[in-house]
Amino acid sequence: MEDEEIIRLLLSLHQPTFFAVDYHFYKRSLCHARYGLVYLDVAQSEAAIFIRRVLHHREFDTYAKRMGAVIRASHLGLTVWRLHAEQEVHYAWTD
Repeated sequence: MEDEEIIRLLLSLHQPTFFAVDYHFYKRSLCHARYGLVYLDVAQSEAAIFIRRVLHHREFDTYAKRMGAVIRASHLGLTVWRLHAEQEVHYAWTD
């Protein structure tokens, strides 16, 4: 699927969170109230571990907390664009 098709699919679903290893998904312009995007800035072999870490992080452990966010997850922590935000916010891993 092309990136645009993925975004259209997300808009048709109920509260989806999409995880990708494609850096094209970490853009402020992709923030939308109806979905959350997570760019995994890690090796593909680490993707499952970091998906779990994001889903268990206190700032992103519910659908409501992920909606409207575009998140970059890396070994250093989480960097987040939120809908209508003027700048990124950084969160440390809590574990």
